[in-house]
Amino acid sequence: MITIKEIAKTLNMSPTTVSNVIHGKTKEVSPDTIKRVQDFLEEVEYVPNINARNLAQNKSKIIGVVLKIRQDRYSHIYTDPFVAEMLAGMEEVIRKAGYFMMTYISDDIAEILNHVSTWNVDGLILFCMLDDDAIRVRKKYHKPIACVDAYISEENESAFGDQFINIALDDEKCAYEGTAYLVKSGCRKVAFLADNMDGVNKARFRGYRRALDENGIEYSDRDYFALRSTKKEMKSSMASLVSNARRYGYDGVFSSSDLFAIHFIRECFEQGILVPEEISVVGVDDSELAEMYRPSLTTMHQDIHRKGALAAEALIRMLKGEKLERRQIVLKPELVVRESVIDFKKQSAE
Repeated sequence: MITIKEIAKTLNMSPTTVSNVIHGKTKEVSPDTIKRVQDFLEEVEYVPNINARNLAQNKSKIIGVVLKIRQDRYSHIYTDPFVAEMLAGMEEVIRKAGYFMMTYISDDIAEILNHVSTWNVDGLILFCMLDDDAIRVRKKYHKPIACVDAYISEENESAFGDQFINIALDDEKCAYEGTAYLVKSGCRKVAFLADNMDGVNKARFRGYRRALDENGIEYSDRDYFALRSTKKEMKSSMASLVSNARRYGYDGVFSSSDLFAIHFIRECFEQGILVPEEISVVGVDDSELAEMYRPSLTTMHQDIHRKGALAAEALIRMLKGEKLERRQIVLKPELVVRESVIDFKKQSAE
């Protein structure tokens, strides 16, 4: 590939002038000179050596995105509507800011720490890190960090310093309002559907339980529908949960995600259970699937694209040296009513 010195020699001008045109520093360069250089660059199909430029500036122009996700979900994580939309929001902001995005997925925090400590990335975005995980990353990595859905206690926030922010949903409120809507619609036996009880699901479970308690509905351990969500086990596990829903007379399900809610509704159809006539279902996320599926899904909306974009925007601001006004941005959920919930009270009156 032709070098700046070779271009300068061919055009009979200084390497500094050529470099200034290439990098857009043209205040003291004449229009004729700019045109000569640009025309020649186009003629030889010149591509700037980004690595050399970044090395000179001691920057990589790369943002690392680390997703701590169970190994049994690796094979289909990019097809998860939530993850896909969140990454799209991040990538759009990162690209427009002139950076590149590199993703890494692992469920092993030791493996993540080993890689993070050797990466030459300008900043990190961490997804789904629990309290201790994020702190351990911070001890190894001292550049700006943005988290998405990290549950970090107030006493541990100080360990991150100023170059840190967490973007989250008010998950407890999300589940509280979704469950309360099911109860308001006449459901008296409501299950909580999730594939784990960590992080966001732990907070959502608290909201679910609070809604039951405030409405005088007793909770039993059977009400937690523990889904095995691996690609291999999803079908059989969901079939078992739907069978239990029928056997024990559940009339409502609050699902921790739209994806699980839609799988649940599909399995209900296969087992001859009518949704919402026999059992009502509420999801979380308001993904594109929620509106497209039939019956369309009543769900708790969160702006997933914006959540990813906010994390990237905050990280870019920190990389520019800006001090953020706050370390936590908590988005508010909103109930979106569609077809998967029926008003049992109204139906009984009729």
